[in-house]
Amino acid sequence: MRQFTAVVNPTAGAATGAAALLAVARHLREEGAELRTEYSRSLAHARELARDAGDRGRIVLAVGGDGIAGGVGGALSGTGAALGLVPAGRGNDFARALGLPRDPEALARVLLHGEPRPVDTIEVDSAVHDRTVVLGSVYAGVDALANRHANRSRLLKGSASYYAGGLRAVTTWRPVRYRVTVDGEEHPHTGYTVVAANSGFYGSGRIIAPDARVDDGLLDVVMIEEAPRRLFFTLMNELRTGAHVRRPQVRILRGGEIRIEADRDVPYGTDGEVDAVLPVTVRVLPGALRVLY
Repeated sequence: MRQFTAVVNPTAGAATGAAALLAVARHLREEGAELRTEYSRSLAHARELARDAGDRGRIVLAVGGDGIAGGVGGALSGTGAALGLVPAGRGNDFARALGLPRDPEALARVLLHGEPRPVDTIEVDSAVHDRTVVLGSVYAGVDALANRHANRSRLLKGSASYYAGGLRAVTTWRPVRYRVTVDGEEHPHTGYTVVAANSGFYGSGRIIAPDARVDDGLLDVVMIEEAPRRLFFTLMNELRTGAHVRRPQVRILRGGEIRIEADRDVPYGTDGEVDAVLPVTVRVLPGALRVLY
């Protein structure tokens, strides 16, 4: 029977992570699986716990939101270890892209009986940060600023915090002159954001890249150009369905290596974590991670 180590982020959704794990753990143990729980002190500590468990041949469960999923998944990328997700955070966008069930019993069945399948990961290189690997997307612009506001929100949760953060970010945003290089070809761009997407979802269920696939060996590069604020708010609403891609202000490219630069300090985020500014280079790592889904 399978052996699991759950890495829990106690700050993601407060007690939600522990409660979500308890609901799944009962079904795992009823089937005879072994489950060990580790509480991380930080994202770096979560990566360390994940690598140690993976080295011992255990299936690692990331319990929390996209931040810990990206941190744990990134730590396991390229190691051959298997990852499972127990979504319990603000966004849960990578779990959504994988189509994981929300019901604890159904999720436990996936973890117990599913076969790990290869998915792509994203290598992130920055001048001010060590190389990291994440799962869902890297985004630079007004959405990263909105994400930062959402992360700091104490009153609003889930998609409401992202929407409020977006409103706050857009009201003070000035369009950025970007230089986006996709597989060696430069694409000047002036506007609101650039997103390199492995997963189609970000921002708590918003469909930024409807055609993105986690196992196709490519990143979808979504660029939203300068537009009147009124139209931008319309675009924000269209992210609920992915209809924004039909707008002339939205351009989508695909590639394996993307460099994003800007004419000023622009924040960028990775899987819900926003703590750096451009420039950044991202590369897809095809099939680098084995995931239960």
